[in-house]
Amino acid sequence: MDSCLMIWHMKPQSRAYRFTGHKDAVTCVNFSPSGHLLASGSRDKTVRIWIPNVKGESTVFRAHTATVRSVHFCSDGQSLLTASDDKTVKVWSTHRQRFLFSLSQHINWVRCARFSPDGRLIVSASDDKTVKLWDKTSRECIHSYCEHGGFVTYVDFHPSGTCIAAAGMDNTVKLWDVRTHRLLQHYQLHSAAVNALSFHPSGNYLITASSDSTLKILDLMEGRLLYTLHGHQGPATTVAFSRTGEYFASGGADEQVMVWKSNFDVVDCGDVKVQRPPPQASSARNLPEMNLPVPPGKDKSLESVQEQSQERVSMPQTLTSTLEHIVGQLDVLTQTVSILEQRLTLAEDKLKQCLENQQLIMQRTPS
Repeated sequence: MDSCLMIWHMKPQSRAYRFTGHKDAVTCVNFSPSGHLLASGSRDKTVRIWIPNVKGESTVFRAHTATVRSVHFCSDGQSLLTASDDKTVKVWSTHRQRFLFSLSQHINWVRCARFSPDGRLIVSASDDKTVKLWDKTSRECIHSYCEHGGFVTYVDFHPSGTCIAAAGMDNTVKLWDVRTHRLLQHYQLHSAAVNALSFHPSGNYLITASSDSTLKILDLMEGRLLYTLHGHQGPATTVAFSRTGEYFASGGADEQVMVWKSNFDVVDCGDVKVQRPPPQASSARNLPEMNLPVPPGKDKSLESVQEQSQERVSMPQTLTSTLEHIVGQLDVLTQTVSILEQRLTLAEDKLKQCLENQQLIMQRTPS
């Protein structure tokens, strides 16, 4: 909201870069695949391409006629995708720094747009309550998904490129197959709008950020909730896994950016092997198989899913994984308590300062 970008170094005690240039709130950021460029969009209707170094030099794209809500680099780094409140999605050439074409079938603000892993498809989410799938080459809308009951806030491709996930103001997350356009999974776990989501690079997990202040991690293979993470005070506005999936970062309306360790190889989720999608992924008609299960019906409870998984493993392994799961949850609780303690200390310091200032004023005021 302060119109600045912060580039943080993950090494402790390393300095952060603060980039200024936008004239209004910065709504979105995205690194190029190589990490040599950074794109940002703003309420000032522009997109800036930055070189993330000490100088912080940037090139301005006079991109849209309203707030830019989303920026995303193609996997080859050659193209940039932008979405805006002017109801359009635009594609730009990164190196030539010029506009290529517009996609303009949405009838309300476009909140998010993403390239598929192979760069052949584009998906966009809008306040017109639809998710649209586009062919980049023909520039035609392949399909509109209309199942959301409210504004669609965020959308992204599964790492395999075979399905998409969308988040909405109706508190839901939905996953569709981009080949058959069938609804694969539907989650209604948050008590407020879902603002962002991110797939783990393995494709087995999805993390969501909501205005109910929580983050939730979903196991897509089991079709169930794994964790609810508390840390932000107020809405959690954004979340993203790192390239390797080892970490994820979340941002909130509380002005906090939190970096979390995934620890998926420690808890009872089994070993997660991270495999990046191959650059030469095939077209939408013959994409690699991604067998996401349809979630269990009402007759199949979470307990029954857990019972089945327990039958598959021996008793000692089950006990070990359960203990590791508890330890993982305790770590999360410890971190949350630590954050609360820090905030309580800050509040106490401010209160003490206020009392001291009041005493000074009382002393100076003549009786």
